[in-house]
Amino acid sequence: MELPKFLLGDNTDYPDDIFIIHTDYPRFIINLANDEIEWLEDVETDNETELENEVSELIEQASAFYDREMDRYEEQ
Repeated sequence: MELPKFLLGDNTDYPDDIFIIHTDYPRFIINLANDEIEWLEDVETDNETELENEVSELIEQASAFYDREMDRYEEQ
């Protein structure tokens, strides 16, 4: 099965939270309500700056994914 790069997660126990699951390496779940990240695997790198830049870009992509999904829900 091929998974999309991002998935939108919801949980009624946390009604104010917005979860985005990143399914590619490095896999993580971000809560867009407070920008907390839960890593689903160990991330190893020799270059901390490169990792920080990659994570920053992935967070921006996750936010853009969420905005796009919400726009699509509103269109329906």
